[in-house]
Amino acid sequence: MSVRRQVTYSDELLTDGTVHRRYSDGRQEWRSRGPGTTVSWRDDRGNSGIDEPLGRSMVKRVFSNGTVLYGRESGYGRTLWSDGLLTVNRSSFGGRLGAILAAVAGGALLGGLIMPPDFMSAAEEDELRRQAATQPSGSDSGSDDYGSWGDDSDDDGGDFG
Repeated sequence: MSVRRQVTYSDELLTDGTVHRRYSDGRQEWRSRGPGTTVSWRDDRGNSGIDEPLGRSMVKRVFSNGTVLYGRESGYGRTLWSDGLLTVNRSSFGGRLGAILAAVAGGALLGGLIMPPDFMSAAEEDELRRQAATQPSGSDSGSDDYGSWGDDSDDDGGDFG
């Protein structure tokens, strides 16, 4: 499967500690920290679920109806999802420079993207969780977007969604 659609988004930290995410396709999402490393979310289209980082660059998204998608974080604020959607975090960059970098990240760097799996067994997921737990705390976990939850203007590249 290849990239079928690209959507950019920006995040805004709200006073209650949640994040309001606006997507370029008009969708809006509200995100809050869940237990452990998970993030709970709901959108303006009636969808909701939980995102969980799996290891260094994988994300598992479980919708409230049980549907599961996997995402692979690819740097530059990009996540490629198993349904072919590429999300690009435009809040990782600022202003005019951000528009230029987002275009480069979304266009010229598409060749470097690796599709996430369509399915992972429970054992495969557990192995990724185990590997993440043994990483030194200063290493790049691939989910930095939530490590720096309080700063909506970071440029760490982790998009987690």
